[in-house]
Amino acid sequence: MKYMLLIYNNPATYQGWSEAERDELFGEVDVIMKELTASGELVGGEALADASSTKTVRVRDGVPETTDGPYAEAKEQLAGYLMVDCASPERAAEIAARWPDARYFAMEVRPVIETAPPEA
Repeated sequence: MKYMLLIYNNPATYQGWSEAERDELFGEVDVIMKELTASGELVGGEALADASSTKTVRVRDGVPETTDGPYAEAKEQLAGYLMVDCASPERAAEIAARWPDARYFAMEVRPVIETAPPEA
């Protein structure tokens, strides 16, 4: 089954770290990515652009409203995601627990509902 691992962090925290601390964190990420690639569990993933370029869209009473930014009060923001295909939710949680952001912020594990491809 596929699982989306949502990566949350606080950019202000990273800004307070030294270059060596950031390099260490990204080194851990590289190790995990290589392992998931080798095991065939990595489906994909991407980092997201800075939250300052985010737009939030809500439709109320049929009227769309677009505002700048993600949830204004949140210090932790969705920073990226991994898509993994693994045998169990426990394995997906194990992968998420190894991701460095889980130590400092949060990782969310969500099953992906697989749908049939559209008919041609």
